[in-house]
Amino acid sequence: MATLNPPYLNFNGNCEEAFTFYKSVFGGEFASITRFKDAPSENPVPESEAGKIANIGFPIGQGGSLMGSDVPESYGKAVIGTNVYVPVNTESEEEATRLFNGLSAGGQVMMPLDKTFWNAYFGMFTDKFGVQWMISYDYNQ
Repeated sequence: MATLNPPYLNFNGNCEEAFTFYKSVFGGEFASITRFKDAPSENPVPESEAGKIANIGFPIGQGGSLMGSDVPESYGKAVIGTNVYVPVNTESEEEATRLFNGLSAGGQVMMPLDKTFWNAYFGMFTDKFGVQWMISYDYNQ
């Protein structure tokens, strides 16, 4: 059965600044930081975006966490109020495909469901009600 993941926040180039602030308030250490330049070369990014955050996360309290990224310019700007995604982790590619296809029907796909360089089957979309979703199956489960 699918499970919901922690909130995922998007930023317009100031993700690292925001997460450094959040970490200063909550304490702890970053669990992961990936920059766009760390992506494989088949996914080139403009030099102006190379140092921006592709994915960052840190634990909060017992079992909680917060995650986020900067929005690539090619995706448009993150809009405050709609810069939060509902992440769902699935138990199989089949479940990921079923949920992605069902929830995205009538909506707008930003990143089609596909295998990624971070070893996941992943996609992002906004549903027909304006809710943003990330569907993922982690091959390392």
